[in-house]
Amino acid sequence: PNQGRGLMLTDKSYPELLPSLCSRGLMGNLLKVLACTELEHGPIVFLDFEHAQPTEAETAVWNQVSAVLEEAHGILAELQSYNGAGQEIREAIQNPGDLALQEKAWNAVCPLVAKLKRFYEFSLRLENALRSLLEALTSPPYAPMQHLEREQALAKQFAEILHFTLSFDELKMTNPAIQNDFSYYRRTISRNRLNNQQLEAENEVNNEMANRMSLFYAEATPMLKTLSNATTKFVSENKTLPIEDTTDCLSTMACVCRVMLETPEYRCRFTNTDTMLFCMRVMVGVIILYDHVHPVGAFAKTSKIDMKGCIKVLKEQPSNSVEGLLNALRYTTRHLNDDSTSKQIRALLQ
Repeated sequence: PNQGRGLMLTDKSYPELLPSLCSRGLMGNLLKVLACTELEHGPIVFLDFEHAQPTEAETAVWNQVSAVLEEAHGILAELQSYNGAGQEIREAIQNPGDLALQEKAWNAVCPLVAKLKRFYEFSLRLENALRSLLEALTSPPYAPMQHLEREQALAKQFAEILHFTLSFDELKMTNPAIQNDFSYYRRTISRNRLNNQQLEAENEVNNEMANRMSLFYAEATPMLKTLSNATTKFVSENKTLPIEDTTDCLSTMACVCRVMLETPEYRCRFTNTDTMLFCMRVMVGVIILYDHVHPVGAFAKTSKIDMKGCIKVLKEQPSNSVEGLLNALRYTTRHLNDDSTSKQIRALLQ
């Protein structure tokens, strides 16, 4: 027993315990392991996430992050049902002289832009939540592994933020209506400004807010970009904190997710596909953050992430469930095309 909160064992010594550790639950068990080091003899630290409740020391940060995460489900549901105003916009553009159609399009777009504003503002709250978690999970005197063992409830929240982020960006990437609606909104505002008309909607989304939203939605993966910028900023602002404390936290989480996904004893215990997808999203999310923050990135030989293993695990899944994640690795990482990336890894991502 490891202080009553987890177990340290090797797959050679206790093979019969491996399956039982992950048979006792669903979303809680899949990140039952949030810390693992693959030493020569393969010891792994298993952390029990079934009932990860915040300790007294974690409570303040946990409550702050929990308030943000409670909104995440609603944001995803709204984005999933976002159909856009394509039809109304087309009719208005094709009939520029028809004021009724112009008004119809405008009335269809305004509530949608208000929704897009809510999503953008949520990204700012998510950024603050991530920052609080990074501070808690990297602060001295503990090493990243000790933090992940001691602060299981916070580590799980970190995973949930990454799961939300990748889910949001996958939905956004497959919905061109978002940018079309917002472009139409901005064009209409500009045209009316030229005609000295002030529209009511401008009170809600003024020009400065529209500029910031425009930059946000221009990104292929806006939430991930927000998180990677926040992580990079966190590292650069905390000069006394060794960068390894942050990157080791990320590489450890990537390792854990990969082990969960590639070990048949775990995989066969996942009772639904959501569990697998959660694990894959978290793995890809921490890889991308690591690649943005670490000086040489995730793909170099010296990286603490087994990129070959991670990519292979993804490619073993049905392509419709992982194509978005593979694209995230292809297009939102920083170091994939560096000379230090092996041809083998590049070939795997072709």
